[in-house]
Amino acid sequence: MITHNSSRLKQILDESKHVVFFGGAGVSTESGIPDFRSTNGLYNEEYDFPPEEIISRSFFNANTAEFYRFYRNKMLFLDAKPNSAHKLLAKLKIPVITQNIDGLHQMGGSVDVYEVHGSIHENYCIKCGAFADLKMMVELIDDANDYIPRCFALNCDGILKPAVVLYEEPLNQSVWNAAQAQVERADTLIVGGTSLVVYPAASIVSYFFGKNLIFINKQKQNVEKYKHFNILQINDKIGKVLTDIYS
Repeated sequence: MITHNSSRLKQILDESKHVVFFGGAGVSTESGIPDFRSTNGLYNEEYDFPPEEIISRSFFNANTAEFYRFYRNKMLFLDAKPNSAHKLLAKLKIPVITQNIDGLHQMGGSVDVYEVHGSIHENYCIKCGAFADLKMMVELIDDANDYIPRCFALNCDGILKPAVVLYEEPLNQSVWNAAQAQVERADTLIVGGTSLVVYPAASIVSYFFGKNLIFINKQKQNVEKYKHFNILQINDKIGKVLTDIYS
């Protein structure tokens, strides 16, 4: 059943010329990937080190084995499949800017995807630059006695690192510039499944100069500072909201 807010969302999307989607962990939770900040998220589990410390570059450098033990067990969800949100965004051909690193938007069919925090599907030797896909990376981690994936290239003893942005690392500037350009062109920006607390990624909203700013998130957000836009806030799962209006 289409609710009043969902009907308004569909009307806005039908009338918009260029819609862009900016999403976070809430998009992937419907695929069984836990977020970091919810009640059941990774930040609320107990480890020898806080997760935000483990996924920092300094921790990676100083405690590589412990980083990869956490990374393999808590950040790689190899059986996750695209959910209805991924598939419908692809069907609508809406460009996607994502903070997620799981690659599910591409698996769901989206072509214009800007992964501002990188991807688990790309991995490189920090010494020689040799590339490894996710399958090879997992095999290297699982075959290592200490979890550390070492380079397979001849005469190289370097360590592989996923092309994901860790704390203390800058965003990929070319990806960020392309994402910013998409937002600047948009007349409608959908912000979905993110609490807009992770910077600098969350600052992408500041590049929006269009008309309609739509928030879809299970938790209600304070949107007071965005009141100069035409605001629509829907507190529900993204997949459910899109399914309600496009099924």
